[in-house]
Amino acid sequence: MTTPHSRLTFLLVTAACMALMMFSFYLQFALGLEPCPLCISQRIVLTGLGIVALVATLHNPVKKGYRRYGGFLALFSLTGALLAARQIWIQNLPAEKVPACMPGIEYLVDILPVADLLKIMLTGTGDCAEVQWTFLGLTIPGWTLIVFVGFIVVGLFECLRKREGAV
Repeated sequence: MTTPHSRLTFLLVTAACMALMMFSFYLQFALGLEPCPLCISQRIVLTGLGIVALVATLHNPVKKGYRRYGGFLALFSLTGALLAARQIWIQNLPAEKVPACMPGIEYLVDILPVADLLKIMLTGTGDCAEVQWTFLGLTIPGWTLIVFVGFIVVGLFECLRKREGAV
């Protein structure tokens, strides 16, 4: 069995990222589910992933270039997986241990310094504990974690696989 070329792999990752972003916008704008700070952070990582994969598709790397793009893919995906795992952890905390809820993200952007805003975006708030949607028993961050782990596998595959003529 032959493995797909790197260009096709990166193109598929780009398409998957675009589809996932469109689905997140559907959940937000069609179903009215407001994203929490951790959800927004995961969207930012997913966008970064899509951009890396798109650049890799357009660049069509040779020699060791595909390994670099695979490494970036794995690194971005690991970041997203950690954010999703953090949100799953917050969702499973007892009610008395859940962090306090905060005003909407738009308001926080207006009033908080960047360092404080980044801390909130990466650690989450009480809003992140709310389960707004499930599919097959998994919440949004549960599915997101699965997706990011899949992208980690793809990135590592691109880093580690052997190619003919690759130096």
